[in-house]
Amino acid sequence: MPLEVDGLSMGPGQRYSVIVTAHDSDEFNYMYNVTSYSDALVSQGLTPMVYTGLINYRDGAPVKTIQSPADEQLVWPEETAIQVLDKQAELPVDRRIELTMKKFTYTNQEHLTTLGTTLYKPVLVPTLYTALSMGDLAANSSVYGPQTNAYVLKHLDVVEVVINNPERVDHTFHFHGHNVQVIETGPYGNSSTISREPVAHQQSGPWPMWRDTVQVRGFEFIRVRFRADNPGVWFMHCHLSWHEYNGVAVVFIEAPDVLQKQQSVPKEMVEMCKRQGIPTQGNGAGNQGFDLSGLPPAIYPISVESAN
Repeated sequence: MPLEVDGLSMGPGQRYSVIVTAHDSDEFNYMYNVTSYSDALVSQGLTPMVYTGLINYRDGAPVKTIQSPADEQLVWPEETAIQVLDKQAELPVDRRIELTMKKFTYTNQEHLTTLGTTLYKPVLVPTLYTALSMGDLAANSSVYGPQTNAYVLKHLDVVEVVINNPERVDHTFHFHGHNVQVIETGPYGNSSTISREPVAHQQSGPWPMWRDTVQVRGFEFIRVRFRADNPGVWFMHCHLSWHEYNGVAVVFIEAPDVLQKQQSVPKEMVEMCKRQGIPTQGNGAGNQGFDLSGLPPAIYPISVESAN
């Protein structure tokens, strides 16, 4: 449903559609303002970043300067407050997956944040090929290798995903293959060293907003839902590129039994993989069954670090 606001707060990869009411006079031109904040860049002195541009009502018209009010004086939308026009109600839940951001020292001595405990890393056989070639075993997440953080979903199940962020840094998560209903956000964890306004608890209205990218602010959780009606292999990852590269991601293996009946890989793709020496059948290591020999070892934590 339409919601009147003064500004929009967005994470990387998020989008809004808006209708802006223009002035009924072309006496003046105006400047627009975009201010970008990043907790991750505070130490480098790179936040906030301010971007401006011209709203041109008439060539040559003077630019009227308007003092921008403080952020706290503006009306900002909470995602849970936005309701969809088609009035689709909350989906009933069949399965719940809870993921928590954690910072560890890993076996490779790197200090990294991840979802759960294992860093996502690519395996030898692309996961889609494993889902298509392993028959009934494709329903067992073990065949994909521990590095994939794989969750196998049943066809048409409604999946609720809860992401907990006990860190000060905001994270934005992108769901491939699906839009998700934003059901609830609220406080999660706290900091003894970071001074930050407490996160408010927000519950969606009767017709939750749908997004493919959701922002999980520092010391916040978010609860979203989607129906597994799109058989395939779908990535869910942090939209901060260096976090994605470091392995802040999971993979949803959706309805592999249906996928095997409905889809196949074009022969051109198979040939392209062969030319690069990439195997196209078998489990994550290119073997049969649960034999993962030859797979590079997964990177596991050896100690947990404070996220505060």
